[in-house]
Amino acid sequence: MIPHIFVAKPLPASFEEMLKEHCTYEVWQSKDPIPRDILFEKLQHADGLLTSGTKIDQELLDHAPKLKVVSNNSVGYDNFDIEVMRQRGVIGTHTPYTLDHTVADLAFSLILSSARRIAELDRFIREGKWTKFVQEEEVFGIDVHHQTLGIIGMGRIGEQVAKRAAHGFDMNVLYHNRSRNEKAESAYGAVYCVLDDLLKQADIIVLITPLTEETYHMIGERELKLMKQTALFVNISRGKTVDEKSLIQALQEGWIKGAGLDVYEQEPLQEDHPFKEMNNVTLAPHIGSATETTRDLMLKRAIHNVIHGIDGKAPVDVVKELASS
Repeated sequence: MIPHIFVAKPLPASFEEMLKEHCTYEVWQSKDPIPRDILFEKLQHADGLLTSGTKIDQELLDHAPKLKVVSNNSVGYDNFDIEVMRQRGVIGTHTPYTLDHTVADLAFSLILSSARRIAELDRFIREGKWTKFVQEEEVFGIDVHHQTLGIIGMGRIGEQVAKRAAHGFDMNVLYHNRSRNEKAESAYGAVYCVLDDLLKQADIIVLITPLTEETYHMIGERELKLMKQTALFVNISRGKTVDEKSLIQALQEGWIKGAGLDVYEQEPLQEDHPFKEMNNVTLAPHIGSATETTRDLMLKRAIHNVIHGIDGKAPVDVVKELASS
């Protein structure tokens, strides 16, 4: 019997051609997220699911008796209930490698924008505040070159951030990771240190960890108070790696100088969120991989993964927790 794939978000026609010779398929055409009850109905006869963050849990799998593979069109996969998927024998894949450079570029965009107050000073001009009476000290920022950068999470993206820092901005690089990264140490002069020492010494701190039970709220009041009052904090990982209430307090009370954020505990940000009123925060709407080229590469990889899964082949990008299932 020909396998069937359900695609949980709109798919460009050129990418549908990749599916046609391997399976039947149905694509959710609305830009609005598919309601969960409709998704359950669509999965009744599906062998594969292509998605960008659908929660894969016991309830969903109970409605998907034929499901063999879930292909996430993202590098993160905190939407997977790993234990339930393992018990059901469902393969889970993601799209690593394709977005490393693009996300590292965003990290530096947030670093530079926060350090030189680009977003804040853009508003300053638009609001008519740039006049001949402005004191030049009012628009001062801080240097990035030759500063100390602390990277929490020295994986592939962390390596690219370290490369840009060391080779592009002559920065000293500290890092904290579950294990030593010899490549980063030899190629970029990165120095391993325990988390507390990194927080105390770094001028700019970038968080690049996946969301796990261990990393949930790993940056909270205690960690923020260890940082320099002149420090900038950048988060491009997942919103829930940071205790947002503590970060708000840190920014309001001057525990740290500023922040650049691409991820939040609740997305999209609520209309009355305190971050929106703060001049010392640069905000981006979770756009780590959001360039046309990178998103195309990610989607191609995700499609190859789901095709291999329904064909009985081992997809290249099975998440490590399910790799032996």
